[in-house]
Amino acid sequence: MSGAHTSGLGRTPDGIREVADGVSMITCALTNSYLVVTDDGVVLIDAGLPRSWPLLVQALARRGLRPADLVAVFLTHGHFDHVGTLERLRDEHHVPVHVHEEDVPLVRHPYRYARESSRALYPLAHPGGIPILARMALAGAFGVRGVQAHGDIRPGTRLTGGLIPIATPGHTRGHVAFHLPERDLLLTGDAIVTFDPYTGRPGAQIVARAATADSAAALSVLDRLTATGARTVLPGHGDVWRGGIAPLVAEALATGAH
Repeated sequence: MSGAHTSGLGRTPDGIREVADGVSMITCALTNSYLVVTDDGVVLIDAGLPRSWPLLVQALARRGLRPADLVAVFLTHGHFDHVGTLERLRDEHHVPVHVHEEDVPLVRHPYRYARESSRALYPLAHPGGIPILARMALAGAFGVRGVQAHGDIRPGTRLTGGLIPIATPGHTRGHVAFHLPERDLLLTGDAIVTFDPYTGRPGAQIVARAATADSAAALSVLDRLTATGARTVLPGHGDVWRGGIAPLVAEALATGAH
């Protein structure tokens, strides 16, 4: 597939956007989290960076809610840029946090993650990522505190609101995506993104080696996302894609590890 199909994808501005019925996309420093209204209550998919907190509060307030009204946080994985508001949510508002059991240690220590390339040297080879990483730093990327999470997300077992976890290990060992089949939505976390903050490169891809534990594994599980047939894709970084998951996967496979 030609990259021209996703040439319009890329950087998302900070703020709140309604991206589907009952779904708010919260973006801070090119990192996305999602507020999802379900029949079982309101859940948060991923928890962003620390300075995304005002946006989360605002997104909830638009629906007449407060942080304590969240019934759960479901994490795609435990990297620092996806757990930044957890400490406040759990300690101040008693919101339970759930993740795959393989990422429980990472949520507790969000900087101790496996990767294939040096975090320090990678920007030298990919200077396009330097401004993005600087924005993430200003959004609190270096001050994230880990928490204890429930390691009870089991792939294939339906969660609150009808979310179905899909095992997508590779970026981290316990990475999962979430499928909402009744709404034709797929929340991919960092299993597939439409913008890579480590390189500054737009388009469908897995995340760079500087933040991925096993790129070969990450590529090998993308067919599980294709199998959902989901039309709307909500990634952890980059723009929403409404053209179906299959072309995104095809492009990510063509791009490969980087």
